[in-house]
Amino acid sequence: MDEQRVRGGGPPTWWRHGPPWWNRWADEADETRGSRWPWLSTAVMTLFVQAGSTYAAQEQQGERAGLDPFARVLLAVAAVLLLWRKRYPVAVAFGTAGAAMLYLGAGYPYGPVFLTVALACFSAIVAGHRRAAWAAMGTLWAGHMLVAHWLYQWLPPSGDAAAPWDQELVIVTWVVAITAVAELARARREQWVRERAERAQAARRRADEERLRIARELHDVLAHSISVINVQAGVGLALLDTDPEQARAALTTIKAKSKEALGEVRQVLDTLRTPGDAPRAPAPGLGGLPELVSQAASAGLTVEVEGEPPRLAPGTDLAAFRIVQEALTNVVRHSGSRRARVSLGRDGGALRLRIDDDGPATGADAGGSGNGLAGMRERAAALGGTIEAGPRPDGGFRVLAVLPLTASADVKEDHR
Repeated sequence: MDEQRVRGGGPPTWWRHGPPWWNRWADEADETRGSRWPWLSTAVMTLFVQAGSTYAAQEQQGERAGLDPFARVLLAVAAVLLLWRKRYPVAVAFGTAGAAMLYLGAGYPYGPVFLTVALACFSAIVAGHRRAAWAAMGTLWAGHMLVAHWLYQWLPPSGDAAAPWDQELVIVTWVVAITAVAELARARREQWVRERAERAQAARRRADEERLRIARELHDVLAHSISVINVQAGVGLALLDTDPEQARAALTTIKAKSKEALGEVRQVLDTLRTPGDAPRAPAPGLGGLPELVSQAASAGLTVEVEGEPPRLAPGTDLAAFRIVQEALTNVVRHSGSRRARVSLGRDGGALRLRIDDDGPATGADAGGSGNGLAGMRERAAALGGTIEAGPRPDGGFRVLAVLPLTASADVKEDHR
C-alpha cells in the first residue's frame, strides 16, 4: 500500500506516518473510535482562535493591524489544518507554522493563532516526529525574531517599533514547556504500548503453556489407555475360539479401560469449556499406583513397586503419576520384557522415581525419541526436576526422574 502511494505521487511514508509502534496504536485506536478525524477538537479550536483573535484585535487596536478577510482566512487555515494532524503530523506542523508566520508578518494582532502551532507540534512529537516538530517551532521562532527585530520597518503596521528582547525569553519558555509536555506524553504513550504488548505476549505464552499442558495430558491418557486396549484386543482375538472366557475377560478390560479413558479425556476438555472451574474428579496421583499396576497386569505386564512416596503437593503428585504411567506404557509398547520395577523414594528434598525393565526393545523407536519421553521431560522441567531415560548397561531400559518437593515449583504447575 505504501509503495503504491509513493508511485502514485502521494506523500511518502515518512511524511505521513510515525514509527511502527505508533502505527499499530493508531490502527487499533481507529477501530475503537471509528475514525482518525478529530472533528470536535478542530471545531472547538477554530471557534476559539477566531473569537480569541477578535478579542486580541480589540485589545491591541492601534498597535497592530486590524483583522481583515485575509487575516480571517489565515486563522481558519491554521485551525482547520489540525483536522489532519493525526494523518500528516509533519505537514500540519509546518503548515500551521507557515500560516502563523504569514499572520505575524502581516502585522495582525498577537493571539491564539500560535496555539494551533503548539497543538500541531505536540501531535507531531507524540507521533514520533520530534525533529520535524522542533524544526517547525524553531522556524516560527526565527521568523518572529526576523520580523520583530529587523523586517518590522518594511512590514505593516506602519510606524511599528522593534519588539523588546525580553519577549523572546517568554517565547523560548513557551517552546520549552510545550516540548517538555509533548515529550512526556510521547514517553508515556510508548510505555503504554510496550506494557500492552508485554501483556499480550504474556497472554499468548500462558495460552501456549495451557495448550501444551492439555496436549501432554491427552497424550498420557490416550497413549496408556490405547496401549492397554490394543494388547487386550490382540489377546481377545487370539483366544476368541480356543478360550472364550479369557477372550471375554479381555473384552471386559477393553470396555472398562475405554470408559475410563473417555472420562479422563472429558475432564481435560471440560477445562477448555469452563476455564477456572474446579475439576469434576480429583487429579490422579501416586495414590493410584495400585490401579495402574492392575491395568498393566491386564496388558500382560507384571509390575513390582518398591518404596512409599512421600507426601506430595498436587502438581508434583500428578507429574509423578504421569511419568510412571508413560514409562509403563512404553514398556508395554516397546519392550519384550513382561516385568517392570517401579522404585519410589525421597532423596533429600526431592522425589526419586526409577522405572526399569529388562528389555529387549521390540520397536524402532524404543530409544525414547517420541512424544512420551518429551512429555515426561517437560513435566519434570516445569517443576524444576530432571529426567534421565536410556538403555541400561546390563540390558533393558531405565527412566529416572528426580522431582523437587518444594511448594514453589508445584505452584507453577498448578497455575497452568
